[in-house]
Amino acid sequence: MIPSYRKTTMKSTLRLTALAFALVATPLLAQFHHLESATVIKGAKPDWDYVTLDAARGYLFIGRRGDGVTVFDVKSKKVVRNIDKSDDANAIALVPEFDRGYTTNGDGTSTVFQLSSMKTLDRIKLGGEDADSAFYEPVTKQLAFTLGDAKKIVFVDAKTAKVVGELAMQNKKLDGTVPDGEGNLLMALRDRNSVAKIDVANRKVSEEWKTAPCEEPTGIAYDSAGKRIFVGCRGKSPMLLVLDAATGKVVTTMDIGRGNDGVIYDAATRKIYTSNGVDANLVIYNQVDADTYQLAEATTTRPYARTMALDPKTKKIYMVTAEGTADPAKKINKGVATFYPNQYFPDTFTVLTYTPK
Repeated sequence: MIPSYRKTTMKSTLRLTALAFALVATPLLAQFHHLESATVIKGAKPDWDYVTLDAARGYLFIGRRGDGVTVFDVKSKKVVRNIDKSDDANAIALVPEFDRGYTTNGDGTSTVFQLSSMKTLDRIKLGGEDADSAFYEPVTKQLAFTLGDAKKIVFVDAKTAKVVGELAMQNKKLDGTVPDGEGNLLMALRDRNSVAKIDVANRKVSEEWKTAPCEEPTGIAYDSAGKRIFVGCRGKSPMLLVLDAATGKVVTTMDIGRGNDGVIYDAATRKIYTSNGVDANLVIYNQVDADTYQLAEATTTRPYARTMALDPKTKKIYMVTAEGTADPAKKINKGVATFYPNQYFPDTFTVLTYTPK
């Protein structure tokens, strides 16, 4: 006969064991990004490209081309102002250490403004008739402006806003670029299906790695600890490519949506974010280790929300888009999508905020 106190002890043990199994069997609730807000900004001719976040102040700088650079407060969900003399702006590079911001304007100029006051200081010529984007390299303290039609990169001293040199390139599609923290820039060459390693101090391409099976590399990010390059690829089979930064060899590939234009690596959470405008999704992967990756989420966004910014603290994602149409009377860029919009409707430009919950 089993004493009553032992029966009670056995029952308690069984209950605890059952609870332990239940906890193991029940997965932790995952966090997925949900649409927090969609804020419409008035404008007669919606058009845009890159967005850049000043996380310290909560300001999103949006290259709106026809309207110049719009500064959007992500907390109040209101427009703060437009940067003066920034018409035809396509992208924005921020350099907080020098209290400077630089726009990239389609006419081959850059609007230089004071970051703290957002007052325009100058509009400098870059030595070309076009400009697409700009990227800051922190070791040399230089900005690299891509001028695709001119097939060159123009380097500007971030403190003085003086042009300090150029680098001729062999192609026009000079796409996503990221610093490696060692004085180099890693640049996606979309029309060469390769990634270039650019020595900024000496203004030369020191390495060029082919990206096959990736076609049309666009967005790019870098893991300095693991020495891995993440490349978003459009092409016939959209994918996220992982390259070994030491050898340029392909580590692995993963599926993403069509129309990639943004890739971000968050070292704190070891997640890789990809924004894919044609399929309207945000595809995120977890980095298990330098060579192993697992799908974290694939969340629906809105059509042609193709560029993005990540808040490193809140993990909120900011995207922009507008409502449009493929007008058959005008040229349609079928290289992006069969019915890629060539006209956007007035007063439909929208800032999308996605938050994990």
